[in-house]
Amino acid sequence: MEFSIQYLFGPESGMVLGALGVGIAIFLAGTGSAIAVGNAGEAAAALTREKPELFGQALILQLLPATQGLYGFVIGLLILLQLETGMAAGDGWYLLMASLPVAIASYTSAPYQAKASIAGMQILAQRPENATQGIVYSAMVETYAILGFVASLLMIVL
Repeated sequence: MEFSIQYLFGPESGMVLGALGVGIAIFLAGTGSAIAVGNAGEAAAALTREKPELFGQALILQLLPATQGLYGFVIGLLILLQLETGMAAGDGWYLLMASLPVAIASYTSAPYQAKASIAGMQILAQRPENATQGIVYSAMVETYAILGFVASLLMIVL
């Protein structure tokens, strides 16, 4: 007997595969951001314990890696809007594949952006007037999450 996805899910195979894409986009991007924001939050808390007046700037650096989770959420929502009962399995596979660029890029870039944000907090601690440099360093890592987002977006809308 030959195995196929149709065997497991019948006529709803396409919708199930597309829904899996929704989950992958949101779960991986959100997990990457949660880990990253948590790590950066630890550094921000340590900094503001010593210098509470730097809370606002530390918060900006902590929140930068949160955007990857938003990118995954947006792509997941766009895929969800494409799902329909009885859609072909090939369409579901396509939507699942469309979720991967944002999911993988966000999951991997967010923790590295947190590392850059933490380094930015070290700049902030020593030279608050140069805090913008730390923000720029952290934002550079964001570029790759944006590229994953754009790739997924183009796959969905074109």
